[in-house]
Amino acid sequence: MHTLGIDIGSASSKAVIVGMDGIVAQAIIETGPESRGSAEAVISMVLAEADMKPDQMAFVIATGYGRINVPFADEIITEIACHAKGVHYLFPDARTVLDMGGQDCKAIRVGPDGSHINFSMNDKCAAGTGRFLEIMSVQLAVPLDQIGRLSLQADQDAKISNVCTVFARTEVSRQLRRGQSKANILGGVHAATADRSYSLLKRVGIEADFVISGGIAKNIGVVRRVEDRVGLPAHISEEPQIIGALGAAIFARERVQTQS
Repeated sequence: MHTLGIDIGSASSKAVIVGMDGIVAQAIIETGPESRGSAEAVISMVLAEADMKPDQMAFVIATGYGRINVPFADEIITEIACHAKGVHYLFPDARTVLDMGGQDCKAIRVGPDGSHINFSMNDKCAAGTGRFLEIMSVQLAVPLDQIGRLSLQADQDAKISNVCTVFARTEVSRQLRRGQSKANILGGVHAATADRSYSLLKRVGIEADFVISGGIAKNIGVVRRVEDRVGLPAHISEEPQIIGALGAAIFARERVQTQS
């Protein structure tokens, strides 16, 4: 028995196939301008990776920003529930999750059974998201995959008092004109991102074990600063971007088991 979970996010689309023994295949692509096309592309990729066909999937669940536009989906489930389920599968003792995506950031409290007890989300602006860091990367002419490590070289984090992307860009430009180093500016940018994330976590309550998921979990500068704020080491999976899709696939497997 194999089930498929698909997570169509604003920045990336993910798909995971699970069998009775765990993850069989996974795929990640950049989300294009049309959710259905992105869904079809990531489904084709993960099926090719598993050397399987669509009719071999016993159940398909979609989640994420574009979940209503996923072809072949038997059911749709919210990303909050899927992230809690995916984290619980990988880290059964996890109770607090920070999911940092391209366009939003979510803090989730997870119950012992993998259900979500509470959550808080920043989805009104780009502050504290991958998009915010991407814009700062362009502003400073530093490759996105290098900004986290460079931020750790700061001897003093520059003060970025406003995490609104528009105003933060102005602050960054001002800091550059004053001769502030890029490392220090990025230290300030990453500290501001961590502060915004920490405020979300405080709303839901922080309890060990603590997990960071999403694309920003690959940014060591953010991870280190969030860990400092929280006072706990973060568990991060080998591929932190697939957590939502994995949770959807696990939900799908449970549906099949319930029906049988």
